[in-house]
Amino acid sequence: MYGALGGPRLLLRRLREVMAESISPQAQLDKIVTHIAANMVAEVCSVYVLRADGSLELYATEGLKPEAVHLTMLRSGEGLVGRIAETAEPLALADAHQHPSFLYRPETGEEIYSSFLGVPILRGGNTLGVLVVQNKARRTYSEEEVEALQTTAMLLAEMIASGQLQSLVPPGQDSALRRPLAIKGTPVADGVGLGRVVLHEPRIIVKQLISEDSKTELARLDTAIGALRDSIDRLIESGNIGPGEHRDVLETYRMFAHDRGWLRRLREAVSSGLTAEAAVERVQSDARAKLQRRTEPYLRERLHDLDDLANRLLHQLTGQDFVPEHANLPDHAIVIARTMGPAALLEYDRTKLRGLILEDGGAASHVAIVARALGIAMVGDVANIIDFVEPGDPCIIDGSTGDVHVRPPHDIEHAYAEKARLRAKRQEQYHKLRSVPAVTQDGVAVNLHMNAGLLVDLQHVEETGALSVGLFRTELQFMIAERFPRLDEQEELYRAALAMTGERPITFRTLDIGSDKVLPYMAQVQEENPALGWRAIRIGLDRPVLLRSQLRALLRAASGRPLRIMFPMVAMVEEFDRAKAMLARELLHQTRHNHLLPSKLELGVMVEVPSLLWQLDELCPKIDFLSVGSNDLIQYLFAADRDNKRVANRFDCLSTPALRALKLIVDKARLHGTDVALCGEMGGRPIEAMALLGLGYRAFSMSATAIGPIKAMTLALDLGKLETRMQEWLEDREIGVGSLRDRLLAFAREESIPL
Repeated sequence: MYGALGGPRLLLRRLREVMAESISPQAQLDKIVTHIAANMVAEVCSVYVLRADGSLELYATEGLKPEAVHLTMLRSGEGLVGRIAETAEPLALADAHQHPSFLYRPETGEEIYSSFLGVPILRGGNTLGVLVVQNKARRTYSEEEVEALQTTAMLLAEMIASGQLQSLVPPGQDSALRRPLAIKGTPVADGVGLGRVVLHEPRIIVKQLISEDSKTELARLDTAIGALRDSIDRLIESGNIGPGEHRDVLETYRMFAHDRGWLRRLREAVSSGLTAEAAVERVQSDARAKLQRRTEPYLRERLHDLDDLANRLLHQLTGQDFVPEHANLPDHAIVIARTMGPAALLEYDRTKLRGLILEDGGAASHVAIVARALGIAMVGDVANIIDFVEPGDPCIIDGSTGDVHVRPPHDIEHAYAEKARLRAKRQEQYHKLRSVPAVTQDGVAVNLHMNAGLLVDLQHVEETGALSVGLFRTELQFMIAERFPRLDEQEELYRAALAMTGERPITFRTLDIGSDKVLPYMAQVQEENPALGWRAIRIGLDRPVLLRSQLRALLRAASGRPLRIMFPMVAMVEEFDRAKAMLARELLHQTRHNHLLPSKLELGVMVEVPSLLWQLDELCPKIDFLSVGSNDLIQYLFAADRDNKRVANRFDCLSTPALRALKLIVDKARLHGTDVALCGEMGGRPIEAMALLGLGYRAFSMSATAIGPIKAMTLALDLGKLETRMQEWLEDREIGVGSLRDRLLAFAREESIPL
């Protein structure tokens, strides 16, 4: 029976003509359902649109009672239509009344129709509505008819997404595409951002859906798939990527690119009247809709692989190169990406950027470090957010809680606008404290320093009143470069950094790469556990040219000025001795070549490997200062990977085992007269910094945005009273090895200490 009036291609053309007519949206929908019913020889054709509250509303019908339009409502999962919306799967029935999900709505008059065919109206894997045809006679709908109706639904999805139906939406309601979303991610960089969505990797917009010649489109599709397969094969067979995860990902791409089922679905979509590009979009939208509803982590991971493959194929078909949205960045931009490196973030105009949201990216990632340095609110680990947003969508990001609101209601937007104003007011108050010494209520001075890694960070030293740069991460220069920085390039950076801080000292940490800090131009070493592998000082000692060139650049940059150098990831005193010997050779080289030496040279070690805790008596006499890297130290103490969501929050850094280890360090440093500071994330959070003060720490280095809150806490603190309490708590056997967080919070409330 299907195709009596010209088949799917003719239907698509007619629907296009209707959508171009200068008539009301309701009139367009009424004409559309009439054309579909006639083309498919059906007595009924109905369109249901998913509203923001999750209900399905009958928007147009040919064959059912006209008075049911905008009256009949179904919940998602209710009836056959609700089932299709919930599962995002087509449903074809010869006798709909016998199906367990059948629901009779008397106002529609549909009891006389037996056979039923319904398909979801999908866009980007999200259900926007349901398209239904019905017949009185019991009949079996063919696969060709199901395919044709799915193709037609794609055209309706475009109409819904364009906002053409908005005038039909009752006041206070929205279509499903505009439904407000509240999503929880991982807080990464503090701050509140209100703005509009910008996709880091803009989608290719398929403008031509209907093909003029299916044979031509099939040939284009085959050519593009062949080119895609060749490009993947070349990448894998080139031998430049090595074994491991990167190869596994590309092998997965190759597997999907050769999948017969995928190719068959693409060909069927083209045969139904779509262009090759529209076919790729249609097949991927169907796959996304199915995989988003699966709970198996493996299958949901495959969704990203399929998305990437479809995007590669669209680029092949259109000939478009990937161009990020840097140049045309709107004001108040909230950038959203699956993943992003620090170099990509730095390409955006900071004055227009209000926030960053990543599907994959935790608090310890490189881009997180840069985001905090730039003062950009950031939330990571927001699953599949790209599937739920459109460019230009209103968006709110709260980097302190991990909350993301897309298309927020007015009350949410108002609440966050007020929160942003209060935050700005607090920042203004903190700014007023920049020249106020950080001294506790009982007269104990606390030294607050700033972490940095880029020249752009250093403008905040003066703004915050930081005493110095307590940690300059030299690896960031290497991570954002396209090739290994030459000696003169390194020297230029270090010289510029020293010039920008004036009289304030800078503590340069030597190259800390490895683990999650990967240099794109350096051959990767595959390791079972890279966090415990070849990284930081271990690489420097095994590749002495690497470490010596950096030390030489630092010495030249600091000629005539004081210089502080710190070595990371030291696990044995012997490693420091070897690094110091390399520095001695560079000092001799500088002297022989008549280079001016630093006026004062201080050497330090970062305490982040637990083995060093029992070598402090041997180490302290050899060094000028200690710097505690609490991020790694805590994860190594508890054997809990800080990037692993299952265990990262399993152990509290304010538990007594962690605090006792931290106290051991500060006590040993005091015994030997060695300066000690803490430069990990703990020092930048008021409650943790307060605990550290109670243990005996008097110096902290942190992100620029953390200095104000830590200073405000310090100024309100009676340190003697806190030290007495901390001593009691750490010696209290009833507390055992539990966390002191609740006790510290209660103390802060009692003492009116701002946290």
